Amino acid sequence: MDISASDPAIPATRTGLPERLRSRPRVGHIQFLNCLPLYWGLARTGTLLDLDLTKDTPEKLSEQLVRGELDIAPVTLVEFLKNADDLVALPDIAVGCDGPVMSCVIVSQLPLDKLDGARVALGSTSRTSVRLAQLLLADRYGVRPEYYTCPPDLGLMMREADAAVLIGDAALRASLHDAPQLGLEVHDLGQMWKEWTGLPFVFAVWAARRDYLAREPRIVSKVHEAFLASRDLSLEEVGKVAEQAARWESFDAELLERYFTTLDFRFGPDQLAGVAEFARRTGPTTGFPADVRVKLLES
Repeated sequence: MDISASDPAIPATRTGLPERLRSRPRVGHIQFLNCLPLYWGLARTGTLLDLDLTKDTPEKLSEQLVRGELDIAPVTLVEFLKNADDLVALPDIAVGCDGPVMSCVIVSQLPLDKLDGARVALGSTSRTSVRLAQLLLADRYGVRPEYYTCPPDLGLMMREADAAVLIGDAALRASLHDAPQLGLEVHDLGQMWKEWTGLPFVFAVWAARRDYLAREPRIVSKVHEAFLASRDLSLEEVGKVAEQAARWESFDAELLERYFTTLDFRFGPDQLAGVAEFARRTGPTTGFPADVRVKLLES
């Protein structure tokens, strides 16, 4: 990936970038397994050498992008919709599902329709999954629990709560290992949304800051192309991705391959319809217009 100066009249540094740039493009990386297929191929192509990568949770990366500390990053859907005037979404790349997601769940000691007034612990790493869980419990099941936020540790959560909302690797561990041992119910948020609306759900999109895009449209386009190529290569060789991940994770390669192929990394018309439906249902109570416009990067 060549991300050299887009204007030959601007003097370049030794890295090939113009003097007016602070550094290589500052790009966020969610440190959950659900994003591994989007980054695995970057190492294969050598593109990682051209990016200044920052690893963190979805919530923290979203905050850094909004504050201008990152140029391009995954951003939780709720934070993207709240800051849509300052961000441009990259098309055809997201983390979502069209049915089960496996790693965004409600773990409960009680049936969901019995949670009215019960204590529900919310994991502190993603606002979108939390808002989706609240929406489903309120509008689909007609319950109003007492919510509180805490670190995403199922054991700690269930000491004080009747149910817990978990995402990412913690959700995988809870739903596949811990919850069955404890006799707890596991409810997949992606599956619940699909049954309710018939639409896919998008948990995070990739976005560039509008000010950075205005300065460096070619770099944004090249980063976008690199992630699409990485995604496609990873899914073509998903068995290899799963085998490598299984070496350092508590999940075997077979399960990880099922997980990676369950996730939906697309961001097209169907996914945009899911985003619009989520915004319509939650916008006025979450901090963005019900008809918020999603701006996509143009080719």
